[in-house]
Amino acid sequence: MEDHGSRALRRLLEVHGNAVVETHARLGDATALVRAERVVDVLRFLRDDADCDFDMLADLTCVDYLGEELRFEMVYHLYSVAKNHRVRVKARLPGTNPQIDTLRQVWATADWLEREVFDMYGVHFRHHGDLRRLLLYEEFEGHPLRKDYPKEKRQPLIGPRN
Repeated sequence: MEDHGSRALRRLLEVHGNAVVETHARLGDATALVRAERVVDVLRFLRDDADCDFDMLADLTCVDYLGEELRFEMVYHLYSVAKNHRVRVKARLPGTNPQIDTLRQVWATADWLEREVFDMYGVHFRHHGDLRRLLLYEEFEGHPLRKDYPKEKRQPLIGPRN
């Protein structure tokens, strides 16, 4: 029997097939790899289409594949409250100047999640409007979850704030 996540992938391929690079639903793990420039269209569709109905952005994060041309992979976890199903959407970004459009206009919860990815990985979210460090202080140099970040790196000291 086909689960809701697999049906959502099939529906996504029907409507936005040109945005999808590949899909799989191994062991109930429904995942679509999409072109980075189409991620907002795809995620908005998955939210708004009645057959999909993924109304919650449960999480977004980044993975660093150091050494690959498309080094960073954005990962979006969507959940349908009404249908009690999940789907994962991924998009690959280059290692140099990684950028992708913000999802703030689709889900307000993307705000701080994108800021965290910016802070930890250095991915820039175009049109975000408030992209600043969330977990680290402004003077912090680098992005500590990148695999090439030197673990012994010394950071500038900051004085007391007024």
